[in-house]
Amino acid sequence: MEAKEKFIRDRQADFQDVSKMQELIDEGIAWSMEGAIGREAMSGLESGKYFLPNESHKDYYGNHIPSREQVKEGTKGSLSNSYDFYQDDNNLWELELQYEDYENH
Repeated sequence: MEAKEKFIRDRQADFQDVSKMQELIDEGIAWSMEGAIGREAMSGLESGKYFLPNESHKDYYGNHIPSREQVKEGTKGSLSNSYDFYQDDNNLWELELQYEDYENH
């Protein structure tokens, strides 16, 4: 595992829901589940909360979901995009607030 990925996964491990969703993305399961799961996965790939796995997958409708090697570095789903997300203290603060709010309800 390269250093960027380890750094990201270590940060994700602090947030159970984030690491669980990353696991669903890694296994390709996120793309065959209900719409809310896929929308959360896509939103997180856009922001950098999640990153694409090493292998591509197909969604429920047969659409191609690329691997992280198939996207331009620094764009949605790339390790660099996710690395930048977890380097930003504001993003970590937002995750902390979301996680605390989730635990309190």
